[in-house]
Amino acid sequence: MVLVMKLLLLTCLWPTAVLHSSQSQHHHRHHRQHFSFLRKHNSKREIKMRKLDSTKVRPLKSEQLLRIEDHDFALRPGFGGSPIPVGIDVQVESIDSISEVDMDFTMTLYLRHYWKDERLSFRSTKNKSMTFDGRLIKKIWVPDVFFVHSKRSFIHDTTVENVMLRVYPDGNVLFSLRITVSAMCFMDFSRFPLDTQNCSLELESYAYNEDDLMLYWKHGNQSLSTDEHISLSQFFIEEFSASSGLAFYSSTGWYNRLFINFALRRHIFFFVLQSYFPAMLMVMLSWVSFWIDRRAVPARVSLGITTVLTMSTIITGVSASMPQVSYIKAVDVYLWISFLFVFLSVIEYAAVNYLTTIEERKQLKKRGKASGMYSIDAVQAMAFDGCYHDPDVDMDLTSFSDRCEENATRARATSVSNVGPARIKRKRSLKGNVGRIILQNNHVIDTYSRIIFPSVYIVFNFFYWGLYI
Repeated sequence: MVLVMKLLLLTCLWPTAVLHSSQSQHHHRHHRQHFSFLRKHNSKREIKMRKLDSTKVRPLKSEQLLRIEDHDFALRPGFGGSPIPVGIDVQVESIDSISEVDMDFTMTLYLRHYWKDERLSFRSTKNKSMTFDGRLIKKIWVPDVFFVHSKRSFIHDTTVENVMLRVYPDGNVLFSLRITVSAMCFMDFSRFPLDTQNCSLELESYAYNEDDLMLYWKHGNQSLSTDEHISLSQFFIEEFSASSGLAFYSSTGWYNRLFINFALRRHIFFFVLQSYFPAMLMVMLSWVSFWIDRRAVPARVSLGITTVLTMSTIITGVSASMPQVSYIKAVDVYLWISFLFVFLSVIEYAAVNYLTTIEERKQLKKRGKASGMYSIDAVQAMAFDGCYHDPDVDMDLTSFSDRCEENATRARATSVSNVGPARIKRKRSLKGNVGRIILQNNHVIDTYSRIIFPSVYIVFNFFYWGLYI
């Protein structure tokens, strides 16, 4: 009976179980279809995102050959071991400018680095090197060489960036740059413009001290080469040389430093034409006043003032084109001593004029009343017309004119043929008197100045050029 009841219950529940089972299988099938659709959708979106992401590109064949993705190039070659040697080779293309005011120079050069990085070695059946442009530089390790005391520099980028990288199968690397750099040059102008300036361009690693990087000249003294056609407008390039040394920084230690030394000797001919020769002419022009009659006050004063002002202009022009240094330059010595000679020529005439006035006053006391009248007239005449009048000369000329008036009536009675010879004799006598007057009125100071001033100036020139040349 119990068995019959179980069979009846099972037959009643069987359709329901079958229905529930079929519904469950259908539900699971629906979920599987939905998940497969989501996977396909996500995979398509992933592929699309991969295409849109430009940073995730496949490595180039050259990068695959060099196995760049397999190494960490943030570390130097041989990290943790001995310092890596980096050779330097420089070819100077041109020296663009030298500035005395800014105390710097501008140079264009080819800077080449040589080192070995075994991580870049590759297999080559023909043992040929591979050459790359600047795009690969950002993905590998390169030396961080910089220019000490540089003010500004740049890598040329016309028509493309002037960078070259050459990798050899054994891992040797050549890295070349074309750079223009402006650097400081500590100049000494105490002998300007007869000076020679020694400048240097210094190279050093910025981050790696001597324990990590050893910087050296690749081919010794032959590592520095220059273009044969290098020339400057104001300088002769006497020599180029390469040297090396060490630099110490208290916080980071010792660093290898390389020097590009060159000596510059200034062209003197430009400054001779612009400064020295005009100064010489002004000094010699001031000596002309010693040969002018001391009575010609306007002529001698104007000549002296003109030469003084011209020398001041020359000195100002030279100083404006030079840095404001606190010491005396060679050109300053020459120009200021020339200015002193010109100034003393003006003072010389002031002394001559003053002593002449004192002599006049002494003569006024010695002479009589009539003589005093002439002296007073002479002083008044000099005050009005600016020229000195000697009393004796004025008396001679007055008596000469009186005699001419007394003989005027008799001269009119003579024949026309006698008039010509009389005028000729009169002119000759007047010229003789003028020559005698000029010689008599030449002051003793003028006489000595004609000899002393040129002699001292010549001696100064001998000492000056002998000392600085």
